[in-house]
Amino acid sequence: MEQARTRADSAAPGLPAGVPEQRGTAGWHQVPEQTRGEHTHSETPLPPRPRVERTSVRGQVLDALRTALVDGELVPGEVYSAPALGDGLGVSATPVREAMQQLAREGAVEVVPNRGFRVTERSARELAELAEVRALIEVPVVLRLARTVPVARWAELRPLADATAVAAAGGDRAHYAETDRAFHRAMLALGGNEQLVQVADDLHRRSQWPLPGGGPLSRRADLVADAAEHMALLAALEAQDLAVVQALVREHFAGAVD
Repeated sequence: MEQARTRADSAAPGLPAGVPEQRGTAGWHQVPEQTRGEHTHSETPLPPRPRVERTSVRGQVLDALRTALVDGELVPGEVYSAPALGDGLGVSATPVREAMQQLAREGAVEVVPNRGFRVTERSARELAELAEVRALIEVPVVLRLARTVPVARWAELRPLADATAVAAAGGDRAHYAETDRAFHRAMLALGGNEQLVQVADDLHRRSQWPLPGGGPLSRRADLVADAAEHMALLAALEAQDLAVVQALVREHFAGAVD
């Protein structure tokens, strides 16, 4: 007890018990709370990274711009500036530029130095090529899943197929684009290959940017017909009718080219 008391009595005056101390030229001083236990003098700093935001303004702007692209509000060939788009969305130009850079990586827009971003003019050939690549990936996967996935699992996709039908009936092209991708993602996800799902979804999204005169799914009737194919495909998968599944899935992608 005497030894413990002696150690406590020898502590620097004004410091509570247990507070770490450091000795410098001016005597003892308290270690600042924020530096205790940190070894900032020897740690390698992280490389610069995007600022972490509590609310993803950039994500909301990106969603809004994608919707505008699918709806044709952003016209192919036209140049748009980040400040002007930001004014329309009620945000600063910074999140718009960040969102546009993402769209540029996806091939939806291209950077025009000192002016802004030009909406990419898609050609019918480009959309046909995207549809062909999607078919090369998705058709064999769906046929394999038709043979291996338990019948009961296909019922999980029914609400997603219903959502595409509702969006199509309302003629909401942007909402249909979202529900369409959600249906295809869920179907491919049954195979358990997340990398494949991501690649297929990227191709699918890129195929949804419209042509100047309207794409394959530019009319309400086209959306309704496409959604009906989802329903028919699910019915064939639940019935384990592989011949019909093969015919429907190939027709589904062939329709994306017309």
